[in-house]
Amino acid sequence: MTMVETKRISSWVNGAAHPSTSGRSGKVFNPATGEHAADVDFLSVPEIDAVVAASKAAFPAWRATGLSRRAEIMFRFRELIEANRMELARLISSEHGKVPSDAAGEIARGLENVEFACGIPHLLKGGYSEQASRGIDVYSIRQPLGVVAGITPFNFPAMVPLWMMANAIACGNTFILKPSEKDPSAALFLAQLLKEAGLPDGVLNIVQGDAVAVNRILEHPDIAAVSFVGSTPIAKYIYETGTKHGKRVQALGGAKNHMMVLPDADLDMAADAAVNAAYGSAGERCMAISMVIAVGDIADAFIEKVKERLPKIKVGPGTDPTAEMGPLITKEHRDRVASYLENAPTEGASLLVDGRNHGIEGNGYFLGVSLIDHCKPGMKCYDDEIFGPVLGVTRVSSYQEGLALINDNLYGNGTAIFTRDGGAARQFQYEVNVGMVGINVPIPVPVSYYSFGGWKASLFGDTHMYGPEGIQFYTRGKVVTSRYPDPSTSKIDLGFPQNR
Repeated sequence: MTMVETKRISSWVNGAAHPSTSGRSGKVFNPATGEHAADVDFLSVPEIDAVVAASKAAFPAWRATGLSRRAEIMFRFRELIEANRMELARLISSEHGKVPSDAAGEIARGLENVEFACGIPHLLKGGYSEQASRGIDVYSIRQPLGVVAGITPFNFPAMVPLWMMANAIACGNTFILKPSEKDPSAALFLAQLLKEAGLPDGVLNIVQGDAVAVNRILEHPDIAAVSFVGSTPIAKYIYETGTKHGKRVQALGGAKNHMMVLPDADLDMAADAAVNAAYGSAGERCMAISMVIAVGDIADAFIEKVKERLPKIKVGPGTDPTAEMGPLITKEHRDRVASYLENAPTEGASLLVDGRNHGIEGNGYFLGVSLIDHCKPGMKCYDDEIFGPVLGVTRVSSYQEGLALINDNLYGNGTAIFTRDGGAARQFQYEVNVGMVGINVPIPVPVSYYSFGGWKASLFGDTHMYGPEGIQFYTRGKVVTSRYPDPSTSKIDLGFPQNR
């Protein structure tokens, strides 16, 4: 019998694939089939140090590149992503498992950030004050940091890297990306497109690896800043370790996003929103709605409307063009999410729809949509970030009670309110302690010219990601005070006091 050689995935250094000689690797699976699809080679610490050195060597020339040239490359990059979006979506689907419609949505939101970075000549404009004192002008400029890095999660293997790399590179930095080892190919595809767009070799390098790579990035003295998206415990570790080593760090953590439904809400709109926000991308997104707060006596009617919609969601592999929800990323994660369905009734909650009964044959990591009622603080189904296709409902008697639940929660990433009452909506956005708020919008991910980030345990650091705060994160300010001699005399008088 002929043995089929397993595909090997390498790093990307100085504009080309860069195999590792470390002897360490990780397995990449197709979540829809359970098939071992590839091995990704992990770089050793000396190999990572060589990547940092390559990034450092590329920085002076890239920093000196004109803003118009950087913008031109970003425009070309945007067009190449658009032209190759089907292939990129296929890569995402094959390694992450999300269906093509979800993959296409991810690419579209990533493209927004590339489009924002195309405006880098405007975004890096400074300020100027003429004649601050006699003959003295003062102006401010923003300059790149040098070598910066991004550590990205499995759930958005193209979008989150684009959140980071587009702004970082456009600002004049060189960028090292450490993508998730579970689905690393999308990042390599983006690197190839950037090279085709004209990005010089060494400006973007990709390091494949696990915790060894993460720790070396956090410790390396030549890396000035680190961006991270992932779980809260790891975000906290990234922030504490990176700042201890003198780095600027933005680390986005987990979430438990609540959607409050007031008695006057359009329940059909709210039910549609909850279903899309809870089960899209199989619930594997930090902005998913995972808990609905039903205010007053609307819970039963709302739940019935949600239940009516659930049988219409087709679960299947990304190769099925009619599938609307794919598998979870790994068998271990699928089993972890299923454990919440097992335990919810023992904690006093009601399991209304059990996603373990999905009816899909094979070895894929599928879990159907699930619905749990009567969730309360103290139950794992309420407290934990489940990160799967599970929607919980908790019942409260008043707006104030619901608001208190949201504000008392450990996380503060995203939230939403559904109501026809403009006054109630305005009061909610004023009072709620959450970083991103939707009013009749279930997943309030900001457009690219604002910035993304939560509060409380959902963010470690003092700047949000992408948008204007992304430009601020990847640059540092400098203020220049200037004075020139009178051209008629060439005499310099600094104005120091004199004793005569």
